[in-house]
Amino acid sequence: MIEEIRIRDLGVIDEAVLPLHRGLTVLTGETGAGKTMVVTALGLLLGGRGDSALVRTGADRAVVEGVLDLPDAHPALERAADAGGDTSDGLVLVRSVSADGRSRAHVGGRAAPVGLLGELAEHLVAVHGQADQWRLKRADQHREVVDAFGGADLATALAAYREVHTALTAAQGELEHLRGAAAERAREADALRVGLERIEALEPRPGEDADLRVESERLGHAEELRAGAGDAHALLAGDDDAAAAPGVLDALAGASARVGAVSGSDPALAEIGTRLDELRYLAADVAADLGSYLADVDVDPARLEHVEQRRAALAELTRLYGPTVDDVLAWGQQAALRVAELEGTTDRIGGLEEHVLALTADREVRAAALTAARTAAATALGARITDELTHLAMGSATVTVAVDDAGRFGADGRDDVEIRLASGPGTPPRTVTRAASGGELSRVMLAIEVATATDVSAVPTFVFDEVDAGVGGRAALDVGARLAALAQHAQVVVVTHLAQVAAHADRHLVVERSDDGHVTRSGVHAVEGDARVAELARMLGGSGTDAALEHARDLMARARP
Repeated sequence: MIEEIRIRDLGVIDEAVLPLHRGLTVLTGETGAGKTMVVTALGLLLGGRGDSALVRTGADRAVVEGVLDLPDAHPALERAADAGGDTSDGLVLVRSVSADGRSRAHVGGRAAPVGLLGELAEHLVAVHGQADQWRLKRADQHREVVDAFGGADLATALAAYREVHTALTAAQGELEHLRGAAAERAREADALRVGLERIEALEPRPGEDADLRVESERLGHAEELRAGAGDAHALLAGDDDAAAAPGVLDALAGASARVGAVSGSDPALAEIGTRLDELRYLAADVAADLGSYLADVDVDPARLEHVEQRRAALAELTRLYGPTVDDVLAWGQQAALRVAELEGTTDRIGGLEEHVLALTADREVRAAALTAARTAAATALGARITDELTHLAMGSATVTVAVDDAGRFGADGRDDVEIRLASGPGTPPRTVTRAASGGELSRVMLAIEVATATDVSAVPTFVFDEVDAGVGGRAALDVGARLAALAQHAQVVVVTHLAQVAAHADRHLVVERSDDGHVTRSGVHAVEGDARVAELARMLGGSGTDAALEHARDLMARARP
């Protein structure tokens, strides 16, 4: 609810503070006192268009501040917090309009776009004035009112429809994507198959490129390797063609025999002899290995040519598919999986087509169920609103809620919903925001709000400006009673000139101008007891007379038994 509104330099208002409470608050005062400026201030606070003409003459800017008390997790609090506003102690909104027409807004103590105030307004206040077209000026709002009025049954039907509509939309999008990318997938699959065929033709082995590189080096230097190994073998084992040049093995054998002959007399020399034997055995092993190497190493130009050709073929694969043969083989595994996936797309398209057909049929069924639920709710709502109008001096008016086939499916069904008003017998029904004129519009809106009050709690505060225009007598009392009924479910603020309406108020505020024609802080005050009776008597046109005062008391007694 709105706790307080502060206004400075707006129209005829120098400065005013309006403390507001739960229930029904009425705002009264002499003609031209500035009552409607309160509604104008609310409009600015809720993102309405700013105009330099609203700034009081001589002032540099008009400022409106609102303090709201909202329950935790209220959508307006969450949106304000998302915008960086401080909502720990409630929500404070500020709107200023300078004399040159520039507007500024603050939400929760932080500067914000004026458009944010409009977003918050949808969750905070519904303002109904003769110049306002109310929130039902948008077609989707008509549908939302009916959907909320329909209760649990309609909500279940809507949720079921949205579920299948969302699934169908996703399936259709995927199917369209798969169909549209068919040529691209075919090109990708062909390119992958070419790579797989190249790899399959060569049949590379893991690590083959490294093995061939070693073999190529050995074959390319076979003569040098053979010569070096042969010389080393001769030095170790001796040369059969040069008997005078013993090898290392013979020298080690002679040294071992010489030490062995005398080592029995000294353990230290015996230990040295053991090490000589180890050297002799190791040299013998190395000589044997060199001999085996010489037997295996061959100069084979044909083998070398084959190795180089194989290396060149593998190099082409590694150039295209990976730095090593192992990388090429890994690419081949992934490519084979991808080809299988691409080839399975055709099956996926077929399956999706069947799924889309099934979902389409299901959506038709759920849309029909949703339409039926909406139609039932619309009929009941129209009847309830029409009944409310009989209490608001519009007994000949009829409200119908039309549910028509929009010819297309949307996120909320395929229905166009419109609340229509026929102002009298034989008058064709038209959309409610165009069919009602002047004072009728606010009364129609009041009827809608009262009819849906126990079912729809879209906003916590309702403001009505001159809702009683063109109404008098018993009908005015009925208007006040309907406002009081609405105030049982929400905060209601009414600007009125009729005592019959004001008599129903839980709190009565009076706007008074000073002698210079301006409203100051002290010019807005609550009246109770005799002061309230006196204000009602003034509104009845008989200020100070005993008859007017008695009439005022009688009104209050009938309005608040």
